[in-house]
Amino acid sequence: MEWYAAYLVLGAITGLLAGLFGVGGGLVLVPVLLMLFDAQHFSTEYNLHLALGTSMSTIVFTSLSSLRKHHQHGAVNWQVVRRITPGILFGTALGALTASFIPARGLGIFFALFVCFIAAQILLGKEPHPSRQLPGLAGMSFTGTLTGWLSSLVSIGGGAIVVPFLIWCNVPVRHAIGTAAAIGFPIAVGGTLGYIAVGLHIDALPEMHLGYVYLPALFWVALASVLTAPFGAKAAHRMQVELLRKLFAVLLIVLAAKLLLKVLG
Repeated sequence: MEWYAAYLVLGAITGLLAGLFGVGGGLVLVPVLLMLFDAQHFSTEYNLHLALGTSMSTIVFTSLSSLRKHHQHGAVNWQVVRRITPGILFGTALGALTASFIPARGLGIFFALFVCFIAAQILLGKEPHPSRQLPGLAGMSFTGTLTGWLSSLVSIGGGAIVVPFLIWCNVPVRHAIGTAAAIGFPIAVGGTLGYIAVGLHIDALPEMHLGYVYLPALFWVALASVLTAPFGAKAAHRMQVELLRKLFAVLLIVLAAKLLLKVLG
């Protein structure tokens, strides 16, 4: 039962982050799940993949709960969601299938530095060019594919990429966060299906697994995150925009630092 309690606490924190900042919480989930799986003496050979797959599957439920609240506030740009989703689905499937072959160290360092650059731009108050707009269908498809691929590889909901991209295209910050929460759903679905498919043939995984998804962790983390995500989303629409931007930038730096520690360690 102590493991279930740990999953509940982890899920509650993840849900708040998802609702407040439009992120799936994967960069928080993966390191903690990895630690919990190691403590339960699961096979160390597959623990990282199990943490990635389980984290991605929880984002399915977290994103649904978060996007519902953002949609009630009119903060989801559904046109952006529709245009970017085909690329997202292709990218997430590609990311899950190639996760075992691409060196995680180099990818993790690149992604962490990219996130730090975006966070610095927000903290310095660098405003996007006033005439900049969202790209056309080709640009959105490319952005979706890249976002889905990176998100699946490092098991995140895509908010760390989508929110800065939308802000850079002059989308208001609250709408950027709400839209990123909605985009997190196809990212999670595509990534989850990929991790299930590539892990089905692995015999050394613990009981009650579906591919690289550990079902007890999925249940308890998802249960808590679904309950807390609406509170985070509600808070996002009550806070001052500038404060929200700064807090999101600080969160990006913290997540990037955790990722760097993980890949360098």
